Amino acid sequence: METDLEHVVKDNSIILMPEHIKNITLQTLLGLEYLHLHWILHRDLKPNNLLMNCHGRIKIADFGLARFFGSPNRYYTHQVVTRWYRAPELIYAARSYGTGVDIWAIGCIIAELLLRVPIFPGESDLDQLVKIYHVLGSPTEQDWPNIKEFTDYVEMKPSIGIPLKNVFTAATDDLIELIYQCLRFDPVKRWTATEALKCSYFRVMPYACDDSQLPLPSSAQNASGPGRKRRHGGEDATPPSMRKKLVFE
Repeated sequence: METDLEHVVKDNSIILMPEHIKNITLQTLLGLEYLHLHWILHRDLKPNNLLMNCHGRIKIADFGLARFFGSPNRYYTHQVVTRWYRAPELIYAARSYGTGVDIWAIGCIIAELLLRVPIFPGESDLDQLVKIYHVLGSPTEQDWPNIKEFTDYVEMKPSIGIPLKNVFTAATDDLIELIYQCLRFDPVKRWTATEALKCSYFRVMPYACDDSQLPLPSSAQNASGPGRKRRHGGEDATPPSMRKKLVFE
């Protein structure tokens, strides 16, 4: 794989058009749907773990924290997911959780594609909650029943939040709806990957571009030139740092 989504987002020479963002979101959700339908939680989704090859094909990588799920009596550690993409129930030390933790991370990734910076760049777990509540507002009992029963629940200063339309000024209403449904406080109310794929965002223009039309950082373009060996044409010339990532196909 030539690059990852983090490099794409950080490359100021790249302009991410609506059709690019829709393609990246679509590919990522299709991969996540496959995992969840096979009872796998990734638990560490972030731009750095979404690899992209020279043909624009995105693959979910790094399954070091992945676990099977499905048993109602199964408990997990809450110390998963890179902080900026960590769902609030994990910050509150939830030990029993499901696909909602991956969906929250997807919402953060889509937001980052639009903003070109992380939407919730917390410097600590407490600061992470502050960043989340500043944008989304403080959850109420109606938003998130039983929130106060979490082991590490902390009473926060109330915040009214910011309308998502004011956060994502260039986003269409259907894309904002997708982000909102991924970032619901109550994990039970978050959309599943399958529900997200059925939303109106993917059925309206502009449609997702072809994979091959996705922009690549200049470093990846140089690496994918004629002299680069391919996996099916000799030795794999993928950089060692990329080969270390376990790619689930």
